[in-house]
Amino acid sequence: MLWRFPYRVQIPLGLSLAVLMTALLVTAVSAQISARSARLETLATLDRAVVLLVAQARPLLAADDTWRTFALLRDTAALIPGAATGHARLAVLDAEGQVFAASDPVQLDTGRPLLGTTWHNQPLQASREITGTQRLDQSDGAVILLDPIRSEDGQTLGHVFMEVDASVFAPDWLALAKTALIGMALAVTLLVPAGWWVGKRMTRPVARLVKVIERIGHDTPGNLRKEVPRTADPEMKRISDAVLQLMGELEQRGKAEARALSAERLAAVGRMTAVVAHEINNPLAGLLTATQTLRLHGATDDIRERTVDLLDRGLQQIRTTLAALLPQARREDRPLEPGDLDDVVTLVQATAGRHTAQLITRVEVESALRVPSAPLRQVMLNLLLNALKAAGENGQIEAMLKADAERVQFCVFNTGTALTHEQFMESLAGESGLDPRGFGLWVCQELASHYRGGFELDRTTSSGTRLVFWLPNTEPQETKA
Repeated sequence: MLWRFPYRVQIPLGLSLAVLMTALLVTAVSAQISARSARLETLATLDRAVVLLVAQARPLLAADDTWRTFALLRDTAALIPGAATGHARLAVLDAEGQVFAASDPVQLDTGRPLLGTTWHNQPLQASREITGTQRLDQSDGAVILLDPIRSEDGQTLGHVFMEVDASVFAPDWLALAKTALIGMALAVTLLVPAGWWVGKRMTRPVARLVKVIERIGHDTPGNLRKEVPRTADPEMKRISDAVLQLMGELEQRGKAEARALSAERLAAVGRMTAVVAHEINNPLAGLLTATQTLRLHGATDDIRERTVDLLDRGLQQIRTTLAALLPQARREDRPLEPGDLDDVVTLVQATAGRHTAQLITRVEVESALRVPSAPLRQVMLNLLLNALKAAGENGQIEAMLKADAERVQFCVFNTGTALTHEQFMESLAGESGLDPRGFGLWVCQELASHYRGGFELDRTTSSGTRLVFWLPNTEPQETKA
């Protein structure tokens, strides 16, 4: 389409298009660089927050101070982008890789094993395999940071876990586009007129030379020779010299014709015709060759070279920056103690206060407890937190730890909306392990199955919901066998 315009229009229009394309490319590159810089700045902020959290959590882990660790995570989360909107979460893990405290206890409940498992489709190394700071970049753009917390003698006290969703790193394309469009508009406003002016200036000698050639034969060579443009461009100089040579030859030819006509008008007609034909064909062939050379290898080369320069500067700046969590029940040597229920109640007391719920606990232990404490503490914390949610405002929760020679049983009752047997079985059968009502039933079922116990809904309760979790009261070796 462009080649259909006159040559004096093609050059300015081509330069203007080159300026516009360059502005678009530079704008795209600037937007990509800005987005990458924003991500790097966010990652630097996260690294500083991890270093700060490691330094402050070390004495709290050594002192086993859960409440101060929760407060530390809450204060640190205020510095993390996306934490206020639920797109970032922090946790302090113990030496075994289990959650000691978290900024979001619902997703990262206390006691949940994390290291050595898969979290949000990302396999995590075991605690002993983590020797330094790790940054795990997920395919969707999310980032997981892990950093060990070591004592002064080099022993691993725990780990700092930080997860930031991909939406936190998403660039604000609207703001970037607004700035880029302003810059592009300024560039086009200034450069397009400048490119058009340069193009017109470059084609001005060609236009003048065309007018001179059109007047050859209609005006005296003396007058035309004064109007031939003088330029330093070598190609234009060659064309001008050829035109001047043509006009000189035509002038000489005219004089020869006049002399021949005056000497022998009739006899010279035939000879002059042949001479004129021969002498005109030679300069016309040279003129056509020079014009073709100009069209193919003349000013077009210069334009192409300028355009390639502009495009090259712009192009050189462009560079190209599982399954759900399965509960891993870990056997430990320490058996459950009645005081473990008090520890768990302490952890959920703040949640109960926010819901203005009444929490009542009872302990009826008639025999020695021979079950591992880790799974029971996890079940108790999980069921109590979710029971508080189910009970709602001003609700009531009753928890009872009961043990005899045969089994250890933990029951939780809440006065919220009753959970039907169909809903209970549907939650247990969920392949993802995510209870849509938030009771964590699938997790409790998996722990009960692992330790050959049971988890069931008490259907004798007329109102509210009563869940019963039990394990055989035997030594861990017997359970494993």
